[in-house]
Amino acid sequence: MKRVVTPEILDTDSAPSPDVQRTLADLRLINRWFGGISTTRRMLSRVIDLTPQPSFTVLDVGAGSGDVSTEAARQLRPQIKVDVTLLDRMPAHLPRNGARKVAGDALALPFRDGSFDLVICSLLIHHLEADEVVRFVDEALRVAKIGVLLNDLRREPMHLALMYAGYPIFGRVTMHDGVASVRRSYTPGELHSILKKTVASRIDMENRFLYRMGVIVWKS
Repeated sequence: MKRVVTPEILDTDSAPSPDVQRTLADLRLINRWFGGISTTRRMLSRVIDLTPQPSFTVLDVGAGSGDVSTEAARQLRPQIKVDVTLLDRMPAHLPRNGARKVAGDALALPFRDGSFDLVICSLLIHHLEADEVVRFVDEALRVAKIGVLLNDLRREPMHLALMYAGYPIFGRVTMHDGVASVRRSYTPGELHSILKKTVASRIDMENRFLYRMGVIVWKS
């Protein structure tokens, strides 16, 4: 299945506010039930096990509603404190509550070197072309002390078929963008080859539930 890049509506300013809010709600449901939160929680747990310290600071890039990082942090709270900051290029996508949040560019993060223990992202990598993936990961590694956690889709024909099956459930923007996301996502092999061009010291990759993949990019 060839990678095909189709623009996603949520990436533009063209969608009416009700459609944007409906799509963000759909994404929260998808993340809760179809591997989004569990993939990030598993990666966080692995880093916590391998890097003993009393707490972790996390920057969630392309955070949208911030549901993935904040819920994963909440579920880990009995074990360890994870302090999350949300970043998205579109302020309207960020939550209105008291979460720590900032509008910014993933390819030029507005933070000093080593500002956070970890940088994470969910469903961001497939929006980037290969050279942009390298730029983003190198920039994220600059900001991170430990590493970068990538949570994204796997491009497979059955995944696309399952997305089409969701037409009765999700809104029109979610369906358009969901199909586009699967078509433009990377295979694990493709992404691993791209990540080898970054300054990472090690890359750990795992396939997860319902065509997700979790990647830990370790800083040297």
